[in-house]
Amino acid sequence: MRQINRRDMALQLAGATLALGCGLRKPNAQTVLTPSADPVPELHGMDKLMPTDPPAAIAPGSFTDEQGAPLTLAGFAGKGVVLNMWATWCVPCVAEMPALNRMAESLAAEGIVVLPLSSDRGGAAQVRKFYTAHGIDHLGIYLDKFGLAAKGWGARGLPTTIIIDRAGLERGRFEGGIAWGSEAALATIRKLTAAAS
Repeated sequence: MRQINRRDMALQLAGATLALGCGLRKPNAQTVLTPSADPVPELHGMDKLMPTDPPAAIAPGSFTDEQGAPLTLAGFAGKGVVLNMWATWCVPCVAEMPALNRMAESLAAEGIVVLPLSSDRGGAAQVRKFYTAHGIDHLGIYLDKFGLAAKGWGARGLPTTIIIDRAGLERGRFEGGIAWGSEAALATIRKLTAAAS
């Protein structure tokens, strides 16, 4: 029988805290979870939205693309942004990634971009390997290798998703794995990413 350490027990008892606990784990650079590696965690619905009221300007943050070129959120001005901070070793992140991929495909024509920022130490190669293994074909590779941008945006763990409207204002955020595949999720993202009136 597998022994459960105190940290694992605390995460299980805390429920939603499991998702936030991912930010505390320090895996090696070669870790890539497969669907059978861990039990699939419960994904939450749109009721987990923490609205930003009133909508607020978000710090630009600095991250890189797959080739290592520096980027900021200013490069996505005028678009709705679903800013997802994740890692390949984070179980709730892995669980929500296929639905984020489908959402990116569904919303791209509407000027809404899903921007997944990986904090994997293995960089672009590790993310590319994960995307290939999981059939992720509508998401770009963006890196926040040391988690500095996520820290600047107040992310307390992984996954954290910040919704930014077309005027560049944060409209809300989700902490933990979210079931992005529903019509309700798409409707919520469309509503939140519309420019603030």
